[in-house]
Amino acid sequence: MRTFSASIAVVLLGVSATAAIAQDAPMTQDKAPDWRALATADVEAAYKETKDNHPGIHDPKNPGFPKLLELARTEALKLAGQTTNAAGFQATLNRFKAVLNDGHAGAYASLPEALQPPIKWPGFVAAWRGKAMYVFKSDKGGPAEGAQIISCDGVPVKTLVERNYFRFADGGQIPGEWWSGARRLFVDDGNPFVSLPKKCLFRQSGRNQSRTLSWSVIPDYYQAWKNGSANGDLLPIGMTEKAPGLFWYAMPDFQPDDAGAEAYKKMYADTAANREKLLSARAIILDLRFNQGGSSNWSKMLAEQLWGDARVTRSLKDYFAKTQTWWRPTAGNQAAIEEFIPLLEKQGDPETAAMVKMFVPVFAAAVKRGDKFLVEPDLPESNAATKGEEPAELKTPVYVIVPGQCASACLDAVDYFKRFPNTKLIGAPSSADSTYMEVREGKLPSGMGSTIIPMKMYVDRPRGNGVYYTPDILMDGFDWSTAAFQKRIEADLTAMDKATK
Repeated sequence: MRTFSASIAVVLLGVSATAAIAQDAPMTQDKAPDWRALATADVEAAYKETKDNHPGIHDPKNPGFPKLLELARTEALKLAGQTTNAAGFQATLNRFKAVLNDGHAGAYASLPEALQPPIKWPGFVAAWRGKAMYVFKSDKGGPAEGAQIISCDGVPVKTLVERNYFRFADGGQIPGEWWSGARRLFVDDGNPFVSLPKKCLFRQSGRNQSRTLSWSVIPDYYQAWKNGSANGDLLPIGMTEKAPGLFWYAMPDFQPDDAGAEAYKKMYADTAANREKLLSARAIILDLRFNQGGSSNWSKMLAEQLWGDARVTRSLKDYFAKTQTWWRPTAGNQAAIEEFIPLLEKQGDPETAAMVKMFVPVFAAAVKRGDKFLVEPDLPESNAATKGEEPAELKTPVYVIVPGQCASACLDAVDYFKRFPNTKLIGAPSSADSTYMEVREGKLPSGMGSTIIPMKMYVDRPRGNGVYYTPDILMDGFDWSTAAFQKRIEADLTAMDKATK
């Protein structure tokens, strides 16, 4: 059965909700902000907005959520009481989110550029691989590239990452989040509640070297180095034939702008035009590097083009046979759902917009009754996806490149692609989701922060709360370039060819 959620497949992160609780920031040009008061008010507002709208408050399978929310409030208020500047304000909201430990919940700061603290580094970019930290790139005179970072100030690096980074970020129990985030131990964003490493022990070729760190404002090339440490090189959205019979699909963004949306349309057109070539190709590479979620429609449409509408529909129906979607019916969530309609119409999807229009009165009635949950009904099957002649079956080897930060709609993409036996994952362990989804935002009283509120939850989803994907082919080296992935995939294809002879 199709579901309403699968049809809309829209993430509202970054789209202001009608139910936002924003006010003008209480600042004037001749008066410095009272950061303690601002942080305290925002934490209290984020707590109330979450308590009033988050599905976890009434989730029978997560009875500990209300206490967790209380703990997030308590922990954040402790820091709010010590906050004296913009960086402390930012860290306070990050702490609230970190305690909830869910990328789809919490709060975050969005400081005006004039108030953002300068980002500093110690002259090198680190990378986490496996269970250790290494120097990925280093300025002249810095620690040797490839050297393992053992400890700083006498404290093991792993402990420091947990203390300095994951105390203010979710996902500390997920390997993929270490791959993508642990490097931030060596990034200074002005957080006044952490002590920066001062002297670190490096090891290379069996020899140890102690170095005192010198922190300075990041240079222009820092961003490229940072991207390289976790994702490699960024390819534009689209399909290319990297080598004879090797078709590469770059999908770095599931929240594309207008130009990105057009690039996806061209990618689908190219797929249709090259269907016969794809059936006899050496391999198809679905590249999710840089992807941080968005709308799962982009990957689902590609899966339908590659494997066929009916096959994808059947496989997902079997996979999600026991799954239900429960919406949290509140006035705030209703207002956000109503905003789907003009958004979908603007995106040129009147059919789904019509579905939302039908769903809104049902949702409104549940709000009026004071229901804790609204169980989403199934929609009629699409005849196009269940009838008619199926295209030839795709048996070409498919490789999905998975980065450590892959979550939300990026994980949905992996769910879709892995339904088929000709698919392998290559890269890092993925990130993970809770079962709370379909995010909306609301402005906080300061005007410099936002809440993150999931409006629904999955019940009996096959990929459980906190479950991540482990790659079939682990790319644990520093080189995450397109060329490095192509070389490793070519080697795997050669090995498979030999095995079949």
